[in-house]
Amino acid sequence: MRSNYSSTTAKRSEMDYLDIKNLAQTGEGTFLEFKRTVSSAHKIAREIAAFANTHGGTLLIGVDDDGSLVGVDGYQEEVFLLNEASNVLCNPQVDARLEVVQFGVRDLLVMKVPEAGEKPVYTKENNEETNVYIRKNSSSKRISYERLKLLEHKSSERSVSFTYGKAERKLFRYLNEYGAISVTKFAHLVDENRSTAIDILINLVNAKILKLFTKDKIDYFAFSNKVTDN
Repeated sequence: MRSNYSSTTAKRSEMDYLDIKNLAQTGEGTFLEFKRTVSSAHKIAREIAAFANTHGGTLLIGVDDDGSLVGVDGYQEEVFLLNEASNVLCNPQVDARLEVVQFGVRDLLVMKVPEAGEKPVYTKENNEETNVYIRKNSSSKRISYERLKLLEHKSSERSVSFTYGKAERKLFRYLNEYGAISVTKFAHLVDENRSTAIDILINLVNAKILKLFTKDKIDYFAFSNKVTDN
């Protein structure tokens, strides 16, 4: 049974296949992703959400990983899956624009994904919001809870306040001695639950006192003027 949503119609593009070829030659990156076909609405939803959660981007359907144009034979199924991905499996919905470019007897699809005005955009699994993805270089990466909290704060209009209390004093002493700290270590250091520890650290990131970085797949916090690699 098809989901109840307002689908986006794929319109004929002002670009031709040579424009797509030139675009594809720039290679995949922060703003560009290639797909030979759309095999799964759930998988493509991750790419759409990642673009929306970052700075927007373009999906080229019918383009191989090496940038060669292969086209799709009858694009209606791809259009349905792209619509399901952007309108049903992304929450809030992503208002993307779909365009069709003729490529001989086949077609190419261009999906232009805007940066979301309301972040984060979640992807759904089993009708539940589960993950948040962002675009990093040429990949869509699932973000940690710490980075999700940071994204939520940046998207809101909440002001940043900074109180130099007992927890902050312990944190600064630790950072001056060891350089960086994880959420787990900080929560233990100040005897707080993980959620409270994250709130304190993220507030300090937003105040530009700390910086969040990842090493060996673990998020760490350090003084912002002492970390250069994000």
